[in-house]
Amino acid sequence: MKRVFILFMIIAQLAYSQENDSVIATPMVGIHFGGDLPLADLAQRYGPNLNAGLNFMYKTKKNYLFGIEGNYMFGKNIEEDVLKQLKNEDGFLVDNSGLPADVRLSERIVTVNLHVGKIFNVLSANPNSGLMINGGAGYIQHRVHFLDAQQQIAALNGEIRNGYDRLSNGICTYQFIGYLFLSNNRLMNFYTGIECYQGFTKSVRKWNYDTGLPDTKSRFDMLVGLRFGWVLPLYSRAPKQYFYN
Repeated sequence: MKRVFILFMIIAQLAYSQENDSVIATPMVGIHFGGDLPLADLAQRYGPNLNAGLNFMYKTKKNYLFGIEGNYMFGKNIEEDVLKQLKNEDGFLVDNSGLPADVRLSERIVTVNLHVGKIFNVLSANPNSGLMINGGAGYIQHRVHFLDAQQQIAALNGEIRNGYDRLSNGICTYQFIGYLFLSNNRLMNFYTGIECYQGFTKSVRKWNYDTGLPDTKSRFDMLVGLRFGWVLPLYSRAPKQYFYN
């Protein structure tokens, strides 16, 4: 088995040296999905979430990457009891008539990032594929979203709800390490790996109604998770068919 692996690596290296002109400079558009685990200050407010997003990248002939992406993260795991002021002595939310209320809380996070990176051609005969490392910076915003199904709680309708939603935003940094595979047929192109965000945020509301206290402290919000993305390279010319699909 070891000899087979060594032989494969030798063939891959020979293919790279012989067909180096098949490194393609191309724009790439794609979508991605994944899940994240909050850390630091963010873990005190939210639990694990899911995410989806759009990505635009440009890959040069030297396998450098330049891109912009947007992400929407969502989840039902709210760790901070932001509505405790509205609960009765038994710990239940009640509506304006004193009846049990149907209120659903969820997490909403939005990020927009610019990033740069590089593809390192390892474990692939195709020089357009390999280890992908990205890093960048951008904007992050998160809040607690309320759904009052019957709209029977006055405190959660109109602008009053702003005192409970913990809306916060600020700048963020971003890192990704994973593997990018680009095929010759333009269809089976994907990447997967680990992503990490660090947000430097503050509350927008400045005052929390449930605590009756101002919220002016600086926050350090982190997210670490897994991502899988599908990309469509917009080739001006296709790579040589020397490589496997």
